[in-house]
Amino acid sequence: QVQLVESGGGLVQPGGSLRLSCAASGFTFSSSIMKWYRQAPGKEREYVALITPGAGTNYAPSVQGRFTISRDNAQNTVSLQMNSLKPEDTAVYYCNAKNIRIDAWGQGTQVTVSS
Repeated sequence: QVQLVESGGGLVQPGGSLRLSCAASGFTFSSSIMKWYRQAPGKEREYVALITPGAGTNYAPSVQGRFTISRDNAQNTVSLQMNSLKPEDTAVYYCNAKNIRIDAWGQGTQVTVSS
């Protein structure tokens, strides 16, 4: 059974940092493209970052230079280090896994940036 479980969300002040993690199981993690998306209240889900099986990365312009995506194929986890957080980063953050056989989503973790 394919499963993605996000963790690490919470409340942080502007300028602060959080590290999100996504634990994966039930599929071949090492050969999957892993992505983070987010959805703010009243807005559509938007792409944040991706990491390829070869550890190539790509970021949305809004988070470039502030967020870092990484993966640990031994632990089947993907992480998102978020620095210099802004109120507009407030959203539910979702982990996505995609390969030739699956396109799976986690349940999301809430990130709130507020003073």
